[in-house]
Amino acid sequence: MDEIVTAQMVRQAADRITPLARRTPVMTSRSIDKRAGIRSFFKCENLQRGGAFKIRGAANLVLSIPQADLPRGVVAFSSGNHAQATAIAARHVGAPATIVMPHDAPRAKMDATRDAGARIVTYDRFIDDREAIASAVMAETGGTLVPPFDHPMIIAGQGTATLELMEDAPEFDALVVCVGGGGLLSGSATIAKSLRPGIRIFGVEPELANDTYLSFAKGERVAIAPPDTIADGLRSPAPGKLTFPIIQRHVEQMLLVTEDEIRATVRFLLERMKIFVEPSGAVAAAAVLFGKLPAGIRSAGIVISGGNADLEFLQSCQA
Repeated sequence: MDEIVTAQMVRQAADRITPLARRTPVMTSRSIDKRAGIRSFFKCENLQRGGAFKIRGAANLVLSIPQADLPRGVVAFSSGNHAQATAIAARHVGAPATIVMPHDAPRAKMDATRDAGARIVTYDRFIDDREAIASAVMAETGGTLVPPFDHPMIIAGQGTATLELMEDAPEFDALVVCVGGGGLLSGSATIAKSLRPGIRIFGVEPELANDTYLSFAKGERVAIAPPDTIADGLRSPAPGKLTFPIIQRHVEQMLLVTEDEIRATVRFLLERMKIFVEPSGAVAAAAVLFGKLPAGIRSAGIVISGGNADLEFLQSCQA
């Protein structure tokens, strides 16, 4: 597993994605530190191009596609953030993009993907196989698949967010990252352990989308029914074949947060830090805010993974 994704690959990705990915700020909040009882450093990928960390992995892969293959386009499947990121990266290199998205994906994410020039093919996430649909599109177009998480180039690209966080923030005890398919967590863990072998790493999932939590406890990949959590970006029913062994190797513990805790964290971040974070993006922060970390941790780096939520969502976050 050491050779699938390396710290050097993450550093190479950081150079490759410079034309597309922004270096997002690291923010702090005295209010959150006081409530959580630890010092917190937030890597604000909600302020990233496309509104989420996903541009990092998508750009790393798309910018590595041979020029001769670009006219055949790229194909991706995603509930939203990876869809938009792939569309942006494809437009940058002049390649057509076809994105397979669930019909109930957030409107803001679907609109943004179309605005970036992609063709969208919708499906029912409860009964249809999105990977099969993407394979059919690839057979028709000859396009290159840009998967949402289970690819070495994607994993390495996602790890650049934590590389920047560790370069820009003072040294912290623990790294806290949300988990969907595991691309962000596995890439982050790879670079974090390379830079600071003693750092403690925690993954966080919604209670309603606990596939990696169950997998971590069992010691093998576990699949669940399509989860119905407000954290739409974390609805992968199972961790990735490539990402899960990396998570097993480097992550100390998987943590769970409730839907109410996610909503409260979205509201708290907006009120106290003046940043708008989508439910998926608030999951790692919720673990810190609601005391899910084990005792003894004095400081943490937290990746806020995205900010692409419909404004109507705020209505459900009212106290």
